[in-house]
Parts: sequence; structure tokens; C-alpha cells
Amino acid sequence: VYNAAPAWGVTVGDALGVPDPVLTQHQHQHQGQTFAFLGIRVSSPLSLVVNGRRPPASALAPPCLALSNPSAPL
Repeated sequence: VYNAAPAWGVTVGDALGVPDPVLTQHQHQHQGQTFAFLGIRVSSPLSLVVNGRRPPASALAPPCLALSNPSAPL
């Protein structure tokens, strides 16, 4: 689950409701092999319903800002 906090997750056997899913077909080629799979995306792990309940706010990973400036002197 993208953007989920490391300490939160679902386990085998959980009932999972996915409102407004976006289904995407992925197809990648690498070293002569083709890999194809479907992906389901939702806007946030907080929009899921797990075992009849919404996840707590702590299920959302905190934002992380990464900056890079290749032209900056070392």
C-alpha cells in the first residue's frame, strides 16, 4: 500500500474495501522478458476500509521532502 506508514498494514484474511480504485495495466520488458501485471491505486491508505473500519490517521506515512541540485558545488 503506497504512502502507508511502516508500522501499518493489512494481513492475509483482512477484508479490504477499495473505494474509487484506479486500475492500471503495467507492462515492462527487461533482458528479453516481458512482465505484465495489474495495479490498483487509491488516493490514500486512509480511504480504504479494512475489516469494516477506516484506518487510523497514523496509517498515513509522513511527508518526506527530497532535494537535489546537481549543479551545486561540493
